[in-house]
Amino acid sequence: MTNIHEPLLTMLSEYIGLHKKILIGFSGGLDSTVLLHLLVRLRDQYQQVSRDQIALRAIHIHHGLNSKADFWVEHCRQICADWQVDFLTEKVRLDTRQNGIEAAARDARYQSFQRELQQDEILITAQHLDDQAETFLLALKRGSGPAGLSSMPACMSFAGTILLRPLLGVSRAELEVYAQTQELLWIEDDSNQDDRYDRNFLRLHIMPLLNQRWLHFPQAVSRSASLCGEQEQLLDELLSESLNSLVTPEGAISISPLENCSEAKRNALLRRWLSQHGVKMPSREHIQRIWLEVALARKDAEPRFRLGQYDIRRYQQQLWLVPQYPPLADIIIEWNVEQALTLPDGLGMLIRSEENGTKVRKPDSNEHVTVRFGVHQGNISIVGRQHSRHSKKLWQELKVAPWLRERTPLLYYDEKLIAALGVFVTKEGQSLVDDRGFSVQWKK
Repeated sequence: MTNIHEPLLTMLSEYIGLHKKILIGFSGGLDSTVLLHLLVRLRDQYQQVSRDQIALRAIHIHHGLNSKADFWVEHCRQICADWQVDFLTEKVRLDTRQNGIEAAARDARYQSFQRELQQDEILITAQHLDDQAETFLLALKRGSGPAGLSSMPACMSFAGTILLRPLLGVSRAELEVYAQTQELLWIEDDSNQDDRYDRNFLRLHIMPLLNQRWLHFPQAVSRSASLCGEQEQLLDELLSESLNSLVTPEGAISISPLENCSEAKRNALLRRWLSQHGVKMPSREHIQRIWLEVALARKDAEPRFRLGQYDIRRYQQQLWLVPQYPPLADIIIEWNVEQALTLPDGLGMLIRSEENGTKVRKPDSNEHVTVRFGVHQGNISIVGRQHSRHSKKLWQELKVAPWLRERTPLLYYDEKLIAALGVFVTKEGQSLVDDRGFSVQWKK
């Protein structure tokens, strides 16, 4: 193991290839310290022989979970200053409502990485061979299929660029030898000794026994993960044409053709559809519930299934992946129509216009103008139609999806609905010839 230094550098160079802008996730622990040191060496070598310079940045995520976290930030800052690496840090807040602290911390890290990545910059992280084996066993514990058991790929698409994990074939023991030989300093996170966390339990109690019994156990697990990855890649290729035929230009997936598929093929297609949207892979139970409770719900229902930060909804015999929007139904905003109005939750603004937008009559001097959200209850008579229709039927006929109905600004004069902006104008809001009226432009 003492002769691994140059092969490590060569391996890293091959991974990076022609990429010259690099962001490394730098915790300050052994793994990322070794990786950063190797990148610095590679950068310095390039500077000596090439005009092309490697732009290297390190990002440290402050999770706020350990009393020493502030000290770790300063340690990482000093290492980067010594090695002339641009350093940035971000403090995150963890959302543990879904999957616990470990998953929340990981999600927060990668969200920060995504925010900080610059154009043409790649992300490199320091997971190693032992991490890969632990990830495989954790997926096995969860009852994952081939996608989960394929564990961590060495190279994958991420946030419009790529994520590299060049140390997946290197053991922690090899990294320790390198660090000691190079006299590196790194952080030892005392929370890694807390076996309440699943990964720590494996690392402290299970992996030592497996390694003692089978010397090359991590390498064998890594091969199994790679084989699972190959099977998933093959399925991706075989199902690509079928999936493309089912997915609409808006990103929804048609339900009717799926009804003719076997359960196995249907589940595989649904997983790949969700993967296209960057959604974390659901369990088999969740896939089955999406199909039974949403796709096959009764025709007059508006079903939804919560999946992470999204809802799976059915509309026009298609499944749609919709962000979980905050409720707006109780919001009432007074509006002086002479001034622009900023709408809540990033919905844009309303502007009075003489030409573009939804044409309505002017309010009377004693009419109070408000903008509201939610669906107006009861029958509605709109311009261009002879008879009134119940609001639910009207929205359906106008082909507005349920989740968009709830986010469409409704213009009221007193308690009279005047218009659903961009969709319809009621007869009470119609602009008459002698009134001339005005237009409301919704700038999204």
